[in-house]
Amino acid sequence: MAKRDYYEVLGINRDATEDEIKKAYRKLAMKYHPDRNPDNPKAEEQFKEAKTAYEILSDAGKRSAYDQYGHAGVDQQAGMGGAGMGGFGDAFSDIFGDIFGGAGRGGGRSNVYRGADLRYNLEITLEDAARGSETRIRIPTMEECESCNGSGAKKGTTPATCPTCGGHGQVRMQQGFFSIQQTCPKCHGTGRYIADPCTSCQGAGRVKQHKTLSVKIPSGIDEGDRIRLTGEGEHGVNGGPAGDLYVQIRLKPHAVFQRDHDDLHCEMPVSFAAAALGGEIEIPTLDGVAKLKVPAETQTGKVFRLRGKGIKGVRSIGHGDLLCHVVVETPVHLTERQKELLREFESINDEDSGRHNPRAKSWMDKVKDFFAG
Repeated sequence: MAKRDYYEVLGINRDATEDEIKKAYRKLAMKYHPDRNPDNPKAEEQFKEAKTAYEILSDAGKRSAYDQYGHAGVDQQAGMGGAGMGGFGDAFSDIFGDIFGGAGRGGGRSNVYRGADLRYNLEITLEDAARGSETRIRIPTMEECESCNGSGAKKGTTPATCPTCGGHGQVRMQQGFFSIQQTCPKCHGTGRYIADPCTSCQGAGRVKQHKTLSVKIPSGIDEGDRIRLTGEGEHGVNGGPAGDLYVQIRLKPHAVFQRDHDDLHCEMPVSFAAAALGGEIEIPTLDGVAKLKVPAETQTGKVFRLRGKGIKGVRSIGHGDLLCHVVVETPVHLTERQKELLREFESINDEDSGRHNPRAKSWMDKVKDFFAG
């Protein structure tokens, strides 16, 4: 009998993502799991078929070989993983831990859980984000109890198989025509019973501690980016692998610059005289001071772009730009002499205000038209 296409088995497109593959498999596993279909002998075959398809398509290397050569490229690998139900607890405990409460058909190994992932919010300066740096962080975590080596049992004793569920972690309850599987009330799904708990961890097998880690911050990192520290999350349960630590980056507000991806923005106050007459001013950058020529008659809102004076992002080829936004500053705390000169200037300016203040004249013309209409 010819084998069906694995994409067809899971009911997905050939360009499906990892999440789509996992979601499709979970749906079929729920539908055809033998424990849910005790009177349907075909269900187990359909379950195995879906399991084999998932095993191939969820592995990047196997999927590539299957896409290129079809079943011939993966038959040997698939045969080893899909020959029976024995590998079910190992390969798919992350999926069926949610569906069936973590209890596999054989018990024991399905009670091994991966440790939880952790997140740490790290606030850094704009300079550190641009140039990269290294810092140390101290985080709380659940570590394996040294007194009992993670067993949860008092030193010198060992956990016993739960007498209620026989080590499966779940019990089956018969209610009329329905058979319901639920978490064992005595061992709470672990499959083990600790008669004499460890006094250090009270039987949990883990204790709360703190650890200090070194974090390398790559140059160009941005607000919201994450740094993954593999295996630095919480320790697993019953010998399971540790989770990961995700360092979430936050940028401290900067006194001069605002970041927009690889570009930097800053306001550039310019005196009334410098804006009218023009001149050369100094502009701060992350690499020092740059000089910028301001042309005569520069207005508020004018933007000057200094190319390559921004930040080179983590995934960028080159540096961004620095955009300077001109703000013409009105003088304050004027002396009587300054006021006198400004009044004289205003008087001269009024003689031909349309030529000296074109924007004001244009705006006034629009106002007149508005009221006339």
